[in-house]
Amino acid sequence: MLQRWEQLTFLHWPTDADAVQRLLPSGLTVQTFDGQAWVSLVPFEMRVVLPGDRLRLPFVNHFAETNVRTYVTAADGTVGIWFFSLDASSRLAVAGGRGGYRLPYMHSTMSVERSSDIISYACDRRWPSQPQAASRVRVQIASPYAADELSERDHWLSARWRLYSHMFGRLWGATAYHEPWPLRRATLLDLDDTLITAAGLPLPEVDPIVQYSDGVGVRIGAPYLVRR
Repeated sequence: MLQRWEQLTFLHWPTDADAVQRLLPSGLTVQTFDGQAWVSLVPFEMRVVLPGDRLRLPFVNHFAETNVRTYVTAADGTVGIWFFSLDASSRLAVAGGRGGYRLPYMHSTMSVERSSDIISYACDRRWPSQPQAASRVRVQIASPYAADELSERDHWLSARWRLYSHMFGRLWGATAYHEPWPLRRATLLDLDDTLITAAGLPLPEVDPIVQYSDGVGVRIGAPYLVRR
């Protein structure tokens, strides 16, 4: 599957590793950086490139998405992302993500609006109705980072090319092939979010690290069984 992830904002928080580990399936261990686990809220726009790129339908190959994620090591020694939730404005994406990859997709009313250097994201979960959740994020986008300005932690949080899911009682993985994220500085102007706590995670107690990216092209591989 070919995709583009565009107009993306990363909000990263340190959190208690034990609280995260309790929510993970067997076969996954939470990763820590400087002794802390990390949880990220990531709103963006998704474009799905269909074969030949001939079919263009609203809410099929262009829609909004927001995910809540953490960083893990699998039983086979690989590392990647575990998604606690993925809210999308496309019912087809929700059906495909749940059916094909067993990812916890939710259908939500969503919007992404940009005016000059200000970008705003809105998400109101519709299905499933429980747990109820919503999110509002507004950030100001600033200058790009030079390669030597990014820290080890920046790379640790963003350089992830694998995701995991749990289906048929087993752990599965899939590879996401893309270039490193071209990151920009960003300032958080407004945040009102319950997606994180709806996932069972503790409420963040500190301000997040905030970064923005114009986007990358992504190729998602087929699911494979993670060997223990």
